[in-house]
Amino acid sequence: MNDLNTLNKKLFPYAYNILGNIDDCQDVIQDVLIKFNAKEVSSISNPNAYLIKSVINQAINLKKKNNRERQHKIVLPEPIVTNQGESKIELDEILNYSMFVLLDTLNTKERAVFLLKEAFDYEHDEIAEILETSVENSRQILTRAKKKLKLRKPEIATSSAKDRKYLEKYVSAIRKGDVKTLEQMLSDEVQVLADAGNKLQVIAELTSGIDDTINLMTYVYENHQKDLEIKIEEINHQSALLFYRGTTLINCQIFELNPYGKITSIFSVVDPEKLMKI
Repeated sequence: MNDLNTLNKKLFPYAYNILGNIDDCQDVIQDVLIKFNAKEVSSISNPNAYLIKSVINQAINLKKKNNRERQHKIVLPEPIVTNQGESKIELDEILNYSMFVLLDTLNTKERAVFLLKEAFDYEHDEIAEILETSVENSRQILTRAKKKLKLRKPEIATSSAKDRKYLEKYVSAIRKGDVKTLEQMLSDEVQVLADAGNKLQVIAELTSGIDDTINLMTYVYENHQKDLEIKIEEINHQSALLFYRGTTLINCQIFELNPYGKITSIFSVVDPEKLMKI
């Protein structure tokens, strides 16, 4: 068997891609490992497969519970820095932020099947074994999930130097209140999704369209972010802006760009509990 650190790294993407919360992932993995260590390991023919199956199923159950207790329409995943060298092995399998948000339109079983097949390249017989269903049902669930998503395969994209330059231009435009430049940078379908958690409030959870997005982002900057330090970072394989007051992270904004270089989505995380581990 692998050492504890290696197991945690291996199991983390399976839990995180379902739950989107680091503490929840760690709780699930720890609980699975405790139960595993209490078993007679020699009786388990494939310990790694057993652990992955256990983590996935426990994560599914916790995700269902979290969904029932959900208090807000917009609940964004906890951001993770994905360009850390020593953590690269586990973080390569983390979904990009946009895909993660999109997968929230699926139920937990559809999400699990889609992830196992499309992100982790499992075969349907393996998925059926993990989720304790039939091969045919696994195929049907995947078909249903794809119809909901209207796409074929998730891309685990990486941010680029080009994206970084683009964000530098965006920050400059926001600071100057340069509406014309911002209009050129945003797609017609641009939207801002904001998550402040249960302790704070945002001006709007969902904002759509170029004019409303510019009004919102320039207002927020002028009234709440003008004196903050801004850093560019890679979050969940996408370029992001981090807003700091001293050493305290106040806001993380993850950007989605379309193939034409226009901003299509801004995911704004203000929830302090989701910013603590960045």
